[in-house]
Amino acid sequence: MYDGTKFSGFERQPNQRTVEGVLTQKVNVMAKKPDPPIIIYGSGRTDAGVHAIAQVAHFDFPFDLPTQAVYKGLNSMLPLDMEVTKVERVSQQFHARYDVSGKKYIYRMYLGEFQNPFKRNYTGHWKFPINLEKVKRALVDLEGEHDFTSFVASGSTARSNIRTIYSATAQLNSTKDELQLEFYGNGFLYNMVRIIVGVVAEIGSGMRPEGDIQRLYKVKDRNQARRTMPASGLYLKQVFYEGDDPAHPTKLVKRWR
Repeated sequence: MYDGTKFSGFERQPNQRTVEGVLTQKVNVMAKKPDPPIIIYGSGRTDAGVHAIAQVAHFDFPFDLPTQAVYKGLNSMLPLDMEVTKVERVSQQFHARYDVSGKKYIYRMYLGEFQNPFKRNYTGHWKFPINLEKVKRALVDLEGEHDFTSFVASGSTARSNIRTIYSATAQLNSTKDELQLEFYGNGFLYNMVRIIVGVVAEIGSGMRPEGDIQRLYKVKDRNQARRTMPASGLYLKQVFYEGDDPAHPTKLVKRWR
């Protein structure tokens, strides 16, 4: 897990502090700097400012250490905004990215006239009145297989914009000043969740008509989806692999590469 606030995303970049870069450096120190160096493979990239509750990564370690030793050793070296929550051995055929069968993301949105300074790094902000029932009805239109071309930012390298969302839900916290949306699907495109949240919030606030998501599927025009919500509210909640994915518990599912 990691607090994405001070990271320039997951993917390694020159002269930037990234999750992959920090983890790679620490794993190689633990392995006494082997040549060639150990490479980290993550389940997917998160952007600058995006958080993870349960990112998954794999690497080939050159020594036969107990998993508990790797777990404790890495956490003793990692910075305070990162923590390894579990270490396990996997087969030689396992790939953290290519074997993914599903992911869950959550988006936390602070509802208030002004952003709470103590939540600014961990929530998006929405200052307009919003109707929860309208939001829930809009989320129903997201479920199923759709062409999400209107919901993908430029710069995407995906070969297809068709994805399946198994469920999309929304709930308010107990003080009703934060809206949390959860999305579970077989894969997500570049900025897809943050764009979807912007559209759904506009529907909930009456800035768009109900049912507008169906229109956006048809027009396939990113500009008509308009805003992208801040990265600070987005969390990678869970990554699923064949056998532990509740939508596909036993059968092989389509991989998105």
